[in-house]
Amino acid sequence: MTKGLVADIQRASIHDGSGIRTTVFLKGCPLSCRWCHNPECISFEKQIMFYPEKCIHCGRCIEGCYSGARVVCGREMTAAEVLAEVTEDKAYYGEDGGVTFSGGEPFAQRDFLNEAVDLCRKNGIGCAAETSLIYFDEEILRKLDFVMADMKIWDSCLHKEYTGVPNEKIKENFKRLNTLGIPIVARTPVISEIEQGIDKISEFMRSLCNVVKYELLPYHPLGVAKQQALGMETVRFAVPDKDFMTELKSKYEFDTGLSVGQI
Repeated sequence: MTKGLVADIQRASIHDGSGIRTTVFLKGCPLSCRWCHNPECISFEKQIMFYPEKCIHCGRCIEGCYSGARVVCGREMTAAEVLAEVTEDKAYYGEDGGVTFSGGEPFAQRDFLNEAVDLCRKNGIGCAAETSLIYFDEEILRKLDFVMADMKIWDSCLHKEYTGVPNEKIKENFKRLNTLGIPIVARTPVISEIEQGIDKISEFMRSLCNVVKYELLPYHPLGVAKQQALGMETVRFAVPDKDFMTELKSKYEFDTGLSVGQI
């Protein structure tokens, strides 16, 4: 079986789709968003994350870190091994929950993702994906219950400046995904220092009949400590205040009221 490189498996998640979910974070992403809150998922290689404040200077690093100062991010797993972990939570999924494949960019590990989705579906576990939509894989997409996808910045040049890639392909893939009849939850991480064109993004999402919801997510600095632990350049943005987010949400967010099972 194909092996994938998994950064983490998060259980009892309520923020990665409907119901209670298990989120499988895969390593590797062709984007490098400056605000990324999972910077450990950008590289396609295993990495060491070092937190010096936790180091007790025991000198036993080779044996394994007992204080949590040195963390290896990335473990090779087969789809069957992922299924075994996911199945432990199956009793909690109910009708709406299941597994969400995230990252990183889960479609960057195409063969592994395909095997994992197939195994989950065969075992009665619903599947979804969180994606940048930089890739479009119709075979896998048609197997999913719904897709959560980001449109980060409307202007393509600005998008490239802050994420490393232009967004023409992403816009086109939103349109292509819309033709498959798969429910889409569209989202934008709000970075108040950037002219993201949220009004244009919202209008674009409203034009797609399968977008059941458009969400605005305030930036948070969770990724900064991880950037430091990875030895990366740290980038910090301002956290949008509550009043700013409330006004923005009232203007541009929408929810059709349809559940992901109603399209």
